[in-house]
Amino acid sequence: MRIAMIGTGYVGLVSGACFADFGHNVTCVDKDAEKIASLKRGEIPIFEPGLDSLVETNVKAKRLDFTTDLSVPVAEADAVFIAVGTPSRRGDGHADLTYVYAAAREIARAVSGFTVVVNKSTVPVGTGDEVERVIRETNPSADVVVASNPEFLREGAAIRDFKFPDRIVIGTSDERGRKVLADIYRPLSLNQGPLMFTARRTAELIKYAANAFLATKITFINEIADLSEKVGADVQEVARGIGLDNRIGSKFLHAGPGYGGSCFPKDTRALIKIAQDYDVQLRIVEAVLGVNDNRKRAMARKVAAATGGSLRGKTIAVLGLTFKPDTDDMREAPSIPLVTGLLDMGAKVRAHDPAGMEQARKELPDIEYCEDPYACAKGADAMVLVTEWVQYRAMDLERLRREMAQPVVVDLRNIYRPEEMAAHGFTYESVGRPSAKGK
Repeated sequence: MRIAMIGTGYVGLVSGACFADFGHNVTCVDKDAEKIASLKRGEIPIFEPGLDSLVETNVKAKRLDFTTDLSVPVAEADAVFIAVGTPSRRGDGHADLTYVYAAAREIARAVSGFTVVVNKSTVPVGTGDEVERVIRETNPSADVVVASNPEFLREGAAIRDFKFPDRIVIGTSDERGRKVLADIYRPLSLNQGPLMFTARRTAELIKYAANAFLATKITFINEIADLSEKVGADVQEVARGIGLDNRIGSKFLHAGPGYGGSCFPKDTRALIKIAQDYDVQLRIVEAVLGVNDNRKRAMARKVAAATGGSLRGKTIAVLGLTFKPDTDDMREAPSIPLVTGLLDMGAKVRAHDPAGMEQARKELPDIEYCEDPYACAKGADAMVLVTEWVQYRAMDLERLRREMAQPVVVDLRNIYRPEEMAAHGFTYESVGRPSAKGK
């Protein structure tokens, strides 16, 4: 199959490389000439484990190419995937569909013969209808089927998620469209990849509902963590106790500083706006959004409490800046409101992250960046663990204690055991678990 992938962001680049690895001929298109030139040189603009070698292998095999001009790849394509950004629109929280509709118009002018146009971007319910209208208005003779195929990729595990998916949701009622997309995903049949065909609007809503539900699980266990701290319970044991119930499941029950990233925050906001447009109130999702936003800022107060109540003139070491491990993505990262809160309280902040410091400098220019965790902790009055990178899970605690001015650790990911930290002489605060204090 010949595939044109419009957009070389996270979704477009990962999807394009994986489709090429299936044996399809894929051309990834982006208007950013500098990005395309970098990709042609083999330079990957995002941090995703395994993506650099996957791109290199398929470029060498001549199954994957990059260009700024969509006219030829779209004209030759069996399927054109729209994988452009849909950020939150300023002012109202709706998904900004400017790039989606611009791509649809360009596709309409270039398309030739029967083509399936697929929305891979996360888009509000009804966007497929509008994309189809835009294409037919721009080119009335276009022979196209517009389908929805939402992505369910986790940053840091995207390639495995693409090749071993829980489900592949395809929204189209057109038999020709079903056949093309089934052929594109046929290489997954040996892995028993479950194709789920639905109506287009249903597929669009599945994506938003899935993200909202996962965000709800995270927010639920975070509130239970707050209660656990007050009553003297251990939220990790609570999470295990409820997660062993198959109706609940153990995933996304890890208490922490709140969710971030490119999907959950903007998608929960967009889903609320979609519901309001149809005169439906999603009270649970609204509460999730509000609780999560408040929680991130509250983490700074948690650090202040651990250091005696005042941060004025104190040095705080922050380990982990990206919203999750194995990515350099800083979008809506909990570290941003945490660090700004620490600065507002008068603290001096040092930070380290294995992959995200280049991106973090754009968001947090007023802090010091350190080359390793121990340099970050040197002379610090407290250390805060924000992102659970594997590099932080087995630190030399004796060395860490020697480096710090005060042995205070606030672990927002519950990486360490309280009794272990106390044994090494730390004052230790975590999330939803009893405090510990060394002698």
